[in-house]
Amino acid sequence: MLLRPAHMEKVGFLALRDDEDRVLTVLHDLRVAQVEPLSPRTMSELAPEHASEIGQRAASQNLRIRGLMSALPAVGSAPPRHFDSLEDVLAAADQLTIDDEVGALKREDDQLVTQEKDVRDTLTLLDNLSFYNEPLKYLWSENFLAFYGEASPGPLSVFQEALPQVADAQVIIGASDPLLVRFLVVLRPAGADALSRAGQSLGVRLTAVPRLSGTPREERVRIAQREEEIAARRGQVAARLRAIAAEWYPTVREIAEALEIENRKSEVIGKLGAGRSTFALEAWVPSRDVPRLEAALQEATRGRIFFYKPPTKDEPPTLMTNPRGVRRFEFFIRFYSLPQSTEYDPTLIFAIMFPILFGIMLGDWGYGLTILLVSIWMIRGFPGARHLPRAGRNFVKLIMTPRGLQQLAWTLVPGCILAIALGLVFDEFFGFHMLHYLFGTAPLADPLHQIGFLLKVAGLIGLGMVTLGFALGALNQYYRHHYRGVVTKVGGIAFAWGISWFGLQILTYRTLPPPFDLVTDLSLVGLVLGVVMLLVGEGMFGALGLIDIVSHILSFTRLAGILLASVVLAIVVNTLAVDVWQGGMGVVIGPLLAALVLVMGQAFNVVLGVFEPGIQAARLIFVEHFSEYYTGNGRPFRPFGGRRTYTVSSVGGDRATPAAPPR
Repeated sequence: MLLRPAHMEKVGFLALRDDEDRVLTVLHDLRVAQVEPLSPRTMSELAPEHASEIGQRAASQNLRIRGLMSALPAVGSAPPRHFDSLEDVLAAADQLTIDDEVGALKREDDQLVTQEKDVRDTLTLLDNLSFYNEPLKYLWSENFLAFYGEASPGPLSVFQEALPQVADAQVIIGASDPLLVRFLVVLRPAGADALSRAGQSLGVRLTAVPRLSGTPREERVRIAQREEEIAARRGQVAARLRAIAAEWYPTVREIAEALEIENRKSEVIGKLGAGRSTFALEAWVPSRDVPRLEAALQEATRGRIFFYKPPTKDEPPTLMTNPRGVRRFEFFIRFYSLPQSTEYDPTLIFAIMFPILFGIMLGDWGYGLTILLVSIWMIRGFPGARHLPRAGRNFVKLIMTPRGLQQLAWTLVPGCILAIALGLVFDEFFGFHMLHYLFGTAPLADPLHQIGFLLKVAGLIGLGMVTLGFALGALNQYYRHHYRGVVTKVGGIAFAWGISWFGLQILTYRTLPPPFDLVTDLSLVGLVLGVVMLLVGEGMFGALGLIDIVSHILSFTRLAGILLASVVLAIVVNTLAVDVWQGGMGVVIGPLLAALVLVMGQAFNVVLGVFEPGIQAARLIFVEHFSEYYTGNGRPFRPFGGRRTYTVSSVGGDRATPAAPPR
């Protein structure tokens, strides 16, 4: 049902312990039940359930299989596999005979990776030591130490002066350039600590010379050959692992999924209660899914299960059930606060009003088209994003994840379409009257010359949003049997309409008080009636609410203000660009500077066109509308279970077909 989360029921059932695994499998595969700790009344008749010995074996095997999964490359495919029971899964795991070989190959590969890194580091060091043509064995002895160093010319001279005299330090300068000098330093062991301190303080990088015998050139040939040998052996190891994976990986993957399911089951066992031969479980289930769950459990246990409705005063978890298009706007609602299961879900209202408010505040078909194209690019997965500057990409990632940006882009699309439509009405294209320039037509409406009308439209939108908020609040209070709350909310509606139309009469006739016609009389009746009902419903707190009602309605006038600010800023940028063009800077520099001013100024306004209307539209809904009825702070519905990909369920119609893979 729109505007309502899914209705939840707390259900419990008592079954034989022999059927425990079947029951948990049904719950896992249907994914409709959030398992809860047993109620105190039920728990008083039972004892806590504990993991069985076979469950502990499954946990141990799960670690083993996960190790195999990480070691083997993901190759091969096979139809989803059916396991009748946990015993079947463990038997299949016991039949795997590849642990020793895979483990040995993986350990060897890890050692080869370490050796490969050491070899590459040594090759780099030998390349840097190419200026030294003597055998390296001359540089290692019990009586002195040798280090290779790199430093800028300035720090190097200070570094040389800081070397301890008692160490008899000798510096051999090698290849150098204006930015980097490579050198060798040889000294007695007594000066090692002083050398290290001097290097750290001056930013001089020091590396011990490797204990090799030949010249750097000779040793490089030998070590390069060793690098080739390591790469070849790693290739042989990888080939053997691929061969093993081709034969065994599909089986390992199936067993891994089956054991992961068993691991999930073990996580809920602590919430069960157990008797000598029975066990009990309680869970929150969407009302629509209760019959399906009961039928599946009856079939799995052959009717050996008893259902009951445990009494509870706990707040149910929240499962929002919006249509697919509306569901994209749940991103904003979850960001603000998840609705409670018993209150209204405002996602549909947000999905309707956010694009309207965003489009009104943007109101330019150039900006709207630009943001629409960027949004489509984000929705399609950011093609070509790798060519953008890395600093910009990293900055965007600090604000929001790529997935979050795609969700935001979906919500901006309808607002951009409305902004394009309004921009055509206003004839606003980056601040230019483009349709007038091209076709000579006058705009159907001009924001700069119809400010009063725009303010009235914004105020009426605010009145409608506040009225809707109070109406939903009144329904909430009615269903909860808080009848004074109903009086308060209805009084808020009456006062909002009364004060709004009375204010419009003043603006229309420009007199205070306005002429007493039918509209004025009705607005005064609504105003007085609203004040009385607010005082009856909430006393003096109701009187304080009068100011809030007025401020909520007036807050929507920012729709016109932000639209006008965007139009004025665009005109300022365009005017400045024209002035630069005509400023006498020459036929080349003048147009270039004008283009730079135009592009940078309009780009800045485009960025504002995303953030300012987006933030203000969300704020108007969150603060001015939600405050009348929305509480939030709901807890999300987290059903026990998961999707199957490589195994099939052992119950019901899922026996032949696996569940859909994760999205």
